[in-house]
Amino acid sequence: MKIAVLGYGTVGSGVVEVIRRNGDSIAKRAGQEIEVKYVLDLRDFPGDPVEKVLVHDYEVIVNDPEVGVVVEVMGGVEPAYTFVKRALLAGKSVCTSNKELVAKHGAELLEIAKQGKINFLFEASVGGGIPIIRPLNQSITADEIEEVTGILNGTTNFILTKMRDDGCDFETALKEAQSLGYAERNPQADVEGFDACRKIAILTSLAYGKHVSYEDIQTEGITKITAADIAYAKKFEMSIKLFASSRKVGDSIYALVAPKMIGVNNPLYTVNGVYNAILVHGNVLGDVMFYGSGAGKLPTASAVVSDVVDATKHKGVNIMQIWSTKKLELASNEGLVNNFFVRFPKEERKLAWDRFEILKTALLDDHDDEFAIITSPMTEKEFAERAQGMHVISCIRADVR
Repeated sequence: MKIAVLGYGTVGSGVVEVIRRNGDSIAKRAGQEIEVKYVLDLRDFPGDPVEKVLVHDYEVIVNDPEVGVVVEVMGGVEPAYTFVKRALLAGKSVCTSNKELVAKHGAELLEIAKQGKINFLFEASVGGGIPIIRPLNQSITADEIEEVTGILNGTTNFILTKMRDDGCDFETALKEAQSLGYAERNPQADVEGFDACRKIAILTSLAYGKHVSYEDIQTEGITKITAADIAYAKKFEMSIKLFASSRKVGDSIYALVAPKMIGVNNPLYTVNGVYNAILVHGNVLGDVMFYGSGAGKLPTASAVVSDVVDATKHKGVNIMQIWSTKKLELASNEGLVNNFFVRFPKEERKLAWDRFEILKTALLDDHDDEFAIITSPMTEKEFAERAQGMHVISCIRADVR
């Protein structure tokens, strides 16, 4: 099987390295050798062995009948979408790690692949090296999925872990993440929750079979989380994580990306640093968790190459993935039920006790002008109504088990 790799950045170079390093074992699993015939990039790489297969013109790849699989690891929507669509229409399977592309055009590209009896595979688009797309499609098919919840962004998880362990503020933790290469120079996509939003849109679309537009998902990042919030969480023996989740309640499906305060009984409590984890709850299976390195050159490349193997083994046969182009209308999050961690000025103590059923309360020595509570479970709408007119210093959804 001759393949072409679009993009020779971090993941693209990783794909070439994985195939070179593990070529024999990959060939055994695929049933034939995998050969990188082309690598497409705008740049030159003097002295790199990739020079032998490097091309700058996509037309060379799309018009070569020998290329059976195209690996797209360029990132962004364009020109990736145009290149991928043309490859599929030319009868070539495509494997990608591009979450923006999959979240926006996944349903359409899957339909083109289905019609052409080829494959559009995207295991690496969610969770890096963690296998989650394939299990949703092939391993949990006997279940009705009731909830998918995950820590889907290693950058934000690293920042929140540093804030908890070192007692530092958000900006300090972010600078360390950038110095270690975990965060981009412009970290907005990570810290504002946009990256996690695209990933949960993909998982929700696969879990429920219809297209979820990521623009419809309420998304909150971690930039407002303070050292005081972290200190209160410690007092409650809890931890703050950025959660991306979708939940089916009756006939309604909710989706949300937001920080959440969780206790030691939550399976995701121990997921720290740059690690990711995804918890799937089925009505028969119960809880199953997928955990591992959610990003990085070789883990992500490993997931891409596993898709290349799958596409090679299924040449001429479409692997069915249920993701309709029909749009899934998400329910208003006003109906979502959570506990709430809330900080109020101390003069509103009586009002808080009058309006909320309080499960836990805490004070900080260096914040003697305020107090914090964790409420009993209630809907988002009910919380907003009860808190109306009060001065909320900080509010984070919570999970008390």
